[in-house]
Amino acid sequence: MPVPTEELKLEIVNAATGKPLGGRSAPGAEASLVVRDIPDGGPGPEQWQLAPVPSAQGGDAAQEPAYVIRDAVSGQVLDDPGTGDRGVRRGAAAAGRKSQQWHVVPVEGEAGLYRIEGVTDGAVLGLGEPGTDETPVVLCEYDDDAESQRWRFVPAETERTSDPVLRWAPLSHWNGRQSWRLVNSPALRPVPEATPCFSDVLLVLDRFGSDQDAGGWIIDGANGSRGGQPTGWAGAGARFLADTTGTGRADIVAITTAKGAAAAASRGDGRFDDEQVLHPPMPAPSPADLWTVVDTTGDGRPDIVVLAADGARISARGEDGAFAPAGGEPNLKAFGHGDQAGGWQVDRHPRFLVDTTGSGRLDLVGCHDDGVWVSLQDEDGAFAPIAEEPVLRAFGHGDQAGGWQVDRHPRFLADTTGSGRLDLVGCHDDGVWVSLQDEDGAFAPIAEEPVLRAFGHGDQAGGWQVDRHPRFLADTTGSGRLDLVGCHDDGVWVSLQDEDGAFAEPLYVLDAFGVDQGWSSTGEHPRFLIRTTDSGAPDLVGFGPQGVVVARGRGDGTFEPAKLVLNDFGTAQRWTSEKHLRLLTDVTGDGTPDIVGFGDEGVWVAHSRGDGQFEQAQLVCRGFGYHEDAGGWRVDQHPRFLADITGDGRVDIVGFGGPGVHVARNLFRRFRTR
Repeated sequence: MPVPTEELKLEIVNAATGKPLGGRSAPGAEASLVVRDIPDGGPGPEQWQLAPVPSAQGGDAAQEPAYVIRDAVSGQVLDDPGTGDRGVRRGAAAAGRKSQQWHVVPVEGEAGLYRIEGVTDGAVLGLGEPGTDETPVVLCEYDDDAESQRWRFVPAETERTSDPVLRWAPLSHWNGRQSWRLVNSPALRPVPEATPCFSDVLLVLDRFGSDQDAGGWIIDGANGSRGGQPTGWAGAGARFLADTTGTGRADIVAITTAKGAAAAASRGDGRFDDEQVLHPPMPAPSPADLWTVVDTTGDGRPDIVVLAADGARISARGEDGAFAPAGGEPNLKAFGHGDQAGGWQVDRHPRFLVDTTGSGRLDLVGCHDDGVWVSLQDEDGAFAPIAEEPVLRAFGHGDQAGGWQVDRHPRFLADTTGSGRLDLVGCHDDGVWVSLQDEDGAFAPIAEEPVLRAFGHGDQAGGWQVDRHPRFLADTTGSGRLDLVGCHDDGVWVSLQDEDGAFAEPLYVLDAFGVDQGWSSTGEHPRFLIRTTDSGAPDLVGFGPQGVVVARGRGDGTFEPAKLVLNDFGTAQRWTSEKHLRLLTDVTGDGTPDIVGFGDEGVWVAHSRGDGQFEQAQLVCRGFGYHEDAGGWRVDQHPRFLADITGDGRVDIVGFGGPGVHVARNLFRRFRTR
């Protein structure tokens, strides 16, 4: 676990005994520190806070940071009084006193364990001779084999902002009569001053829900994920939110095998028009079709795109708001799952809708058995027929194109050089392969060797796995070129791209965010490379075992030490990917991402402070949660979105539950004054 920030309260627990650090139980001896059992029913263990020492007082953020370890209640700090018994005490804080400054050093190979080392002589906190119930804490020479010199930080219980809910409970009497009384409910509700604030949940449309009376919508189509890299594709039963009318408000577009495409326009007040089946409809879709709703032409109006059996079909939204016919012949007899359109398969052949040329129009790109195929979109919105041969005999599923597999080898389309054109980047068994796109739009043949023997699935390239080791392409230095960032077992590795487009040998930059630190999978512990401020380098943000962890980017490809900034949204607080959604998005309109979690009791938001820190989570909406009191929402049945459906520039909550469409409007602008 990373070192917690000074705002968090925590217990300091000895690894050998499992007992917390605290004062003696005998009256008048509170200054001496011991580890001891905490009796049931008594006061809880002492809680501490770690405050970084400013550089002016001896701290050196560029090297190993120093901390003052402060009692969260009394304000006294951990102190070495220099006595003969080397006993550690609790004393009054004095600015700049070296005996009150400590290095917190991770124990190599043991996730979550640290040694606490004095900055004066390097002596570490250990245990003296045990007494009957208490063992004194003393300073001693570091012994790599001494488990008693290792300590674990255990964050205190999560502090959240919410109010309990009362409910009526039956009360029976001796004479058979029954009355009712108010009792506490396990449910919670937002406090009146919670910010950002959302309205109560309203059922605004009794359509598009999973109940039969609401249309019986189920997610029964193909999965749109490509090797851990989402592409925006979804299967039948999908529901999308997109501004189809140009009003600045998100409307509903939905796809079902029974009706094809249907829509409901936003009214601007949190409600939607009645469901409208789009005519002329798409041909009856099959569960193998892939769908998306996206602006393909750059005119500001989203279109419906389906990759059907016979090819790609596009229903463009016209100026009058109507979708163009999509029946008859497909727009492009390619990229479909039928034999006549290439026999593309979801689990073998990733397909992308991207602007490869910088024209503002989206093109179709796919990786088939024999390589990469491209169909460019012209000025009239028509897709050009694909060539007789692939544009690049690489990045394909077949042996002749490299034997790429979606569950092992992630592939990216990204502008790696800052040229404005997208290049192909893939991580294979033996490392990273790149095909740059030239000024004419052609992809260059790949070299005979990978550009970097790292970040690959094979042991010779690091043994990276899609479901355990997230990899990112991001500009970490401000050079305009994309670097490779990955979270492996032991932590974070970075390969910088130089002016000639070459990737340097990876550097191990951070012992955090890895499997060895408890980040078991990409699904259970999502990680993001995103700016938490309105400028500067991207930061690493993740939902870890103990809560939210942030490592600020330094702008040179490295990161500051990871810090546990919030003891919430982690597996220790019982957040799981099977039950809960966790997102990073700006809900207040200040330009920095906030944390939004759809938890058991409803929607929790931790507002960003704009410096990589987050406020304690507040329950902002009693709905859209896993518990029945919060609606009984399920990840695999009930899609939930954050989108602006009112046109005020701030995201609202929209969920497709059993009875239909539920909405909670964002009221932040109305009630927030600063």
